[in-house]
Amino acid sequence: MKKQTIEVLIKSFETSAYKQDDIEYWLARDLQALLGYTDWRNFLNTIAKAKESCLTFGTEVLHHFVDINKMIELGKGAQRKIEDIMLTRYACYLIAQNGDPKIT
Repeated sequence: MKKQTIEVLIKSFETSAYKQDDIEYWLARDLQALLGYTDWRNFLNTIAKAKESCLTFGTEVLHHFVDINKMIELGKGAQRKIEDIMLTRYACYLIAQNGDPKIT
């Protein structure tokens, strides 16, 4: 991979972070797009593998993967609740490590 491509990906990752009470986190649906997944169901499989890795390393899953719900805007001002996951940097790392190698 070219150095310039890597730099763009790192910048995209860092700028998609959120901060709450001095805690840095990412949202899984944002990370899904950054990693090139188009289908949430497929991305959930990768997240499940990352959670297994977390357990294997003896780390508490709930410290790195927090299920949340958020509202999204639909047409004509309507809203709908969807599931998402708050992720630590470590969780993002595990997801990237367990990702589908066919995704570019």
